[in-house]
Amino acid sequence: LFDQIAAWRQAGKRIALATVVGTWGSSPRPAGSHLAVDEAGDFVGSISGGCVEPAVITEARAVIADGPPRRLEFGVSDEQAWEVGLACGGRIEVFVERLDASPGLIDRVRAARRENRPIAAVTRIRDGAQAVWEANRADGAVALDEARIAEIRSMLAAGRSGLLPGEGDQLFVRSYASAPRLMIVGAVHIGQALAAMAAMTGFAVTVIDPRRAFAAADRFPGVRLSTEWPDEALGRLGIDDATAVVTLTHDPKLDDPGLAAALASPAFYIGALGSRRTHAKRLARLAKAGLSEAAARIHAPVGLDLGGRAPAEIAVAILAQIIEVRYGLATEMLQARR
Repeated sequence: LFDQIAAWRQAGKRIALATVVGTWGSSPRPAGSHLAVDEAGDFVGSISGGCVEPAVITEARAVIADGPPRRLEFGVSDEQAWEVGLACGGRIEVFVERLDASPGLIDRVRAARRENRPIAAVTRIRDGAQAVWEANRADGAVALDEARIAEIRSMLAAGRSGLLPGEGDQLFVRSYASAPRLMIVGAVHIGQALAAMAAMTGFAVTVIDPRRAFAAADRFPGVRLSTEWPDEALGRLGIDDATAVVTLTHDPKLDDPGLAAALASPAFYIGALGSRRTHAKRLARLAKAGLSEAAARIHAPVGLDLGGRAPAEIAVAILAQIIEVRYGLATEMLQARR
């Protein structure tokens, strides 16, 4: 969406941005969802799943023409819900603004997302005035007191968007949280499929393999590559609690250093390709390195047991398990399956 906005701006087009600022009852898109519209009515993004969009596009073109932002509300009964894209009765509230009023905001958001830095845009609903919260500092046309700053910090940490509580002007916070990261050790066939799928689901992916013939740009188009040894790459890149690490090489000289670095970190997921027999040997090697207790964190054989055998099928199983663990569902799902 932001790349398309940038392309429109470069072409000299005027643009409006519609954002869901409130939802009640059933809503197919959460608060913070965007729809960008140019002066010709071309659009990118989604705020309702399809059926509210025509009315919002009409209003967006009007905002482009006359300037002032608009606040729109769509409410329906259960019987009318399907006509506006809702599964059942509910309301959505949409704020529409002309982007030339704040051209710097889009540039800052794009830069932050390229560098995987969290950033939040704060919009005063009354008049569209904005401020940006980034790197523990607020700047812009909206004054923020300590209580609201604390709430913005909390919302950004959770990747949550919504209206700030409190008296006075209504302020909407759109959080652009850092993307979760996936470090793949091993530029193999499974890694090719996993990198592409993970990127589609919002992960910032890095593939690590010192074998340059494997870690080639034409094999991993658009993916960040490192030809360092895994422990060196992971040490340089850093592993936080929003990082998953998966080793896929089947080569202890590459997998084991990567796993050792991951086990010494707060990574939320660690997985390793290999059979149970292979993993038993791996555990023995890690135990000799003093990592016996920590090695219990490794998911191996890696991935959910979906029965697939093709590289892409195995990649689906791995990504499914990463997502399951990321949202804290692993224990609940395991108990349910039993």
